[in-house]
Amino acid sequence: MTQLALVIDLNVCVGCHACVTSCKEWNTGGAAGPLSDQNPYGADPSGTFFNRVQTFEVGEFPNTETVHFPKSCLHCEDPPCVPVCPTGASYKRAEDGIVLVDYDKCIGCNYCSWACPYGAREIDEQQKVMKKCTLCVDRIYDAALPEAERKPACVMACPTSARIFGDIHDPDSEASRAIREQGGYPLMPEWGTQPANHYLPRRKTQKTLHPDELERHDNPLKVDGRLPQPSTSEPALDDVTSW
Repeated sequence: MTQLALVIDLNVCVGCHACVTSCKEWNTGGAAGPLSDQNPYGADPSGTFFNRVQTFEVGEFPNTETVHFPKSCLHCEDPPCVPVCPTGASYKRAEDGIVLVDYDKCIGCNYCSWACPYGAREIDEQQKVMKKCTLCVDRIYDAALPEAERKPACVMACPTSARIFGDIHDPDSEASRAIREQGGYPLMPEWGTQPANHYLPRRKTQKTLHPDELERHDNPLKVDGRLPQPSTSEPALDDVTSW
């Protein structure tokens, strides 16, 4: 059986959020939309997203690393969100393994959200229905698009090619080869949900830090305790730049 999924390379993800914004743009105007926002320009903005990037630091100074971790619905092969849905709104497609939500059946009870151990589902506060990643199902089967563009919007937008889309049950697919050859792993396999999406691990690079590298000797803040100011004798940007 075909199982479409994403393979995300954590070694090259730079946390630019291009996948987040392209996903929002495509899906808010597509079959899965709209994706509403609440108070987007206020002090406490909120909204519905299919894909989010979590950024955190690991290690202790000076041996720290920044990790960017994109996360969306993992399209589990045994999705716990499906059997708990009282109306059958959450379902898994047999033809490609994509897990979807039928908005016409969803009553916004949040049962599927509570059952998902990955926190991948979000209630749309405007429509009061559950929404999640669809793998851009309206895009990947669109015959009007060139075949090379029949991929999820997030995959097309990624500037570092950190996202691979394909059938993980096909041993010859790019996604399957990446998992097999680069040690791809599912998220939290102990839950027994068999996530279809996989991650490629970060590859460690040996670093040697010397004490004099931990502090900038030319740090202008150390000179007089004030923020650096441009010299009055230097030309302004408008004087040397042609807009």
